[in-house]
Amino acid sequence: MPKNFDLIKLIDNVEIMGEKMEKKVEQTYEIIEVCLLAGKIMLQSGAETYRVEDTMVRIAAAFGLGKTHSYVTPTVIIFSAEGMEPTKTKLMRISERSTDLKKIAMVNSISRSISSGEINLKEAMEQLNEMNSMDVSFPFMIQVAAAALASGCFMIMFSGGWNDFVPAVISGGMGYLSFVYFHRFVSVKFFSEFLASFVIGLLAFLFVKIGVGQQLDKIIIGSVMPLVPGLLVTNAIRDLMAGHLVAGLSKGAEAFLTAFAIGAGIAVVVSFA
Repeated sequence: MPKNFDLIKLIDNVEIMGEKMEKKVEQTYEIIEVCLLAGKIMLQSGAETYRVEDTMVRIAAAFGLGKTHSYVTPTVIIFSAEGMEPTKTKLMRISERSTDLKKIAMVNSISRSISSGEINLKEAMEQLNEMNSMDVSFPFMIQVAAAALASGCFMIMFSGGWNDFVPAVISGGMGYLSFVYFHRFVSVKFFSEFLASFVIGLLAFLFVKIGVGQQLDKIIIGSVMPLVPGLLVTNAIRDLMAGHLVAGLSKGAEAFLTAFAIGAGIAVVVSFA
């Protein structure tokens, strides 16, 4: 009887240990999902790759995963967690990228709350899922109005005259509107940027032709500024300085293609003017 009792107790202990291991593995998977979701939101919003990697590692460490590795490029996130057999590694593909600094700040805020112990794993996942589905950007017409006003201000900043302010505002606003409209139908960003710059060049030429505008070059320069990939160039240089060569070179290549598309669209108009 004692031997049978010891055997039953041993089996119960093995089952309890197995359940604990399963719970630990399941929790590890959930932590990895939280880290990947946070990285996805940041990368899609225009964050630097080093910042994405650092945030993911910090979140994992705050939840008890000390041995983790993350590798981020502008199109792929790879995250791996050691300490379990086999090692859990997951890849996430990033296909859409934009600029949304507010979402980056919100993810950083959640990361700090996780590190300080203010929220648990379940709450973090809920907040990140809610953030991933929400649209925190300004209404579209406000974006167009901001692009138009910025175009006029850039034109003045580049030594343009006040007589060209209104043509630059209209050309810049219509160019940004065209970019968003074309991008809905043309998935390749290069062509939407090319067509938008072509619209800007055509409008600027028409304004000068009818006598409303005076300096064609100043109107065009101010109008294309909302399309210029300033964030891409900045992130490319920052990633290269941080040693992220693949991410830095790829972002630099993307910025070069955007600049080439803008220049090509303007060149087509000028060549036929």
